[in-house]
Amino acid sequence: MQDNTLKVVMEEFGEFHFLPQRALFLPEHEALLIADPHFGKAGHFRKAGIPISELLHDEDLDRIAKMIANTQTKSVYFLGDLFHSDLNESWWVIEAFIDQFSETNFHLIKGNHDILPPACYQSVKWEIHEEPLTLGGYLLSHEPLEDFSKDKINICGHIHPGISLRGKGRQKVTLPCFFYSERRLIMPAFGRFTGLVAMPCTKSDQAYVIADEKVIRVN
Repeated sequence: MQDNTLKVVMEEFGEFHFLPQRALFLPEHEALLIADPHFGKAGHFRKAGIPISELLHDEDLDRIAKMIANTQTKSVYFLGDLFHSDLNESWWVIEAFIDQFSETNFHLIKGNHDILPPACYQSVKWEIHEEPLTLGGYLLSHEPLEDFSKDKINICGHIHPGISLRGKGRQKVTLPCFFYSERRLIMPAFGRFTGLVAMPCTKSDQAYVIADEKVIRVN
């Protein structure tokens, strides 16, 4: 693991590795968790006349490949919104990408943007989950769950959480973060062009901010 990974041990639930690449590694389960990559969004922008290069998605796939190598993960879990809306060539790029990792299992917990034709999801390369998935003491979902067993931690995405920090000169910057509150860990969006939602952070909450390729705990 890289030195800029933040390792946190939560009593009862084990060790979390917060990665600056906006992903979470659970060493007990050899599992890499990624939320909201929104592959294909560059093509969606281009249809709307906004010139966004597809190379950005190639860079995102390269980030995932490096994380798989660094963590030696056995399973990759996408917590929804793997693909952004309409089918385009990005889907086959993703299929070819995961073909490189014959020893790694890939899971998709479907989100609100995962609306590709059913035939895409029938590929043997994927395990597709229509409902939240239990992984040991964790309950994996796309959207935050309101009602779940209190002996679990709900790990989810969808929100694209950020924390707003203010400087002495009234400067303000909002940075992506992992946000933990009331047994719910909300993952930062892995994909770019997804926006951020500034989270209200109380003394009982924990925020792990991604800045300068490091993960830093703030309150």
